[in-house]
Amino acid sequence: MPNFEHPEYPEATLLHLESMVPCRESQVSSLLSVFGERQHFSFPSIFIYGHTSSGKTYVMQTLLETLELPHVFVNCVECFTSRLLLEEILTQLQNLSSENKHGSHVPCDTFNDFVRLFKQEIITQELQNQTVYIVLDKAEQLREMEANVLPGFLRLQEMTDRNVTVVFLSEIVWELFRPNTGCLEPFTLYFPDYSIVCRDLKELRHLAALNFTKYCEPVVRGEANERDTRRLWKNIESHLKKAMQTVYLREISSSQWERIQQDDGEPGHLKGLSAHAHVELPYYSKFLLIAAYLASYNPARTDKRFFLKHHGKIKKTNFLKKHEKTSNHLLGPKPFPLDRLLAILYSIVDNKVAPTANIFSQCGTCYTDWKEPCLLPIPLLNRSAGVLFLPWHILPQETKGSNTM
Repeated sequence: MPNFEHPEYPEATLLHLESMVPCRESQVSSLLSVFGERQHFSFPSIFIYGHTSSGKTYVMQTLLETLELPHVFVNCVECFTSRLLLEEILTQLQNLSSENKHGSHVPCDTFNDFVRLFKQEIITQELQNQTVYIVLDKAEQLREMEANVLPGFLRLQEMTDRNVTVVFLSEIVWELFRPNTGCLEPFTLYFPDYSIVCRDLKELRHLAALNFTKYCEPVVRGEANERDTRRLWKNIESHLKKAMQTVYLREISSSQWERIQQDDGEPGHLKGLSAHAHVELPYYSKFLLIAAYLASYNPARTDKRFFLKHHGKIKKTNFLKKHEKTSNHLLGPKPFPLDRLLAILYSIVDNKVAPTANIFSQCGTCYTDWKEPCLLPIPLLNRSAGVLFLPWHILPQETKGSNTM
C-alpha cells in the first residue's frame, strides 16, 4: 500500500510517485490534499520555500508530470521582465494540447492583456473543467518587476474566474514578499533540508560520482555481490568520510582526489597541500567576513562616509573622545547588529544581493562577553574577540588591491 492516498488517482500511480520522491512524503501528501480532485477549485496560490537543493523544483515537476496535470513551468531568472514572463506562460499554455506543440508567439504587454488572453486560451484548450497550475520557479525575482505582477498572480483565479493555481518556488520566506499595501495570502509550505551532513543535493551527487568506483571495488574483485550492502558500505565508509572532509570543503580538487584514489594515499600526503592554507570560502561568505571585519573595527557613525557614494557634507572636527585616540585595532573588535552587517555587505558587493535563505544561513549567532547581541559569520570569528583575523589568502581577488580602512 502506498503512503499517499487519493481517490482521484490509481494505486499504481501513487506507488510510482512515492518511489520518485524519497524523503518528501510529508510535503507531497500536503500538496495532494491541497490539489484535491481535477475538477475542484484549489487554493488560488501556493508558496513553497526552502534552501537551495531541497527538492522544491524536482518534487513539483515530478508530481505534476506523474499525475498528468495541466501545468506551465517558468523560471523567473530566464524570464527577467514581466513581458517575457507573461508571454512565456501563454506560449507554454498553447503547447499543452497534443495538436499544437509549437504554438505561435503571443505578444502581451500588460497584466490586463494577460488576463484576457489567459481566459481565451483556457477555453481554446478545453481546460475549463480542471485545474491549471502555473509554477514560477525562482519567484524572488518577481519582487524586482512591476508592483502589480506579484499581487496579480496571487489573485489570478479571482480575476480570470478560471480554475487556476499559481505555485511560487523560492529560497526566501513569504514575509520578504508581502507587499506593504496588502495582498491575498497564499498557502505556504516549507521544504526542510535533506540532511545535516550535506544539505546540498548537487554536492552530494558530486561526491557520489567521485566515489562510486571505490564503492564497486568488492563487486569487481568478486568479494561481494550487488545486494551485499553491508559489505559494500563497510568498504566505502572510511573512504567517504575522508572525501566529506576534503572534497566537500574544497580543500582539494576533484582531479587531485581521483589521483589519491589511484595511488591509495592520504589527502594530506599530496604535495603542496595544507588543509588550513587552502580554505576556499563560498563567494558571499568572503564578503560577509570582510563586512564583519569592517563593522567590528569601525564606529557605526563612519558608515555613511565609508559606504555611501553621495553622503553629503560631513562636518570636520578635531575633537576626539579619549578612547578614540587609541587605534581601534588595539582596543579590539566591537559588537554590531545583523542589520549593520548586511547593510555593509550590500554596499561592498558589486552586484545586487537578494536577502535569500542562503545568505542568512552563512551568518551565525554569537554573544559578546558583555551579553550584547552580535551576529557574526562562523567559524572565522571568535565569541569574545569578534573578528580576530582576516586571512589574506581567502580575500576575493578584487579586494586585495584596495586600501584597508
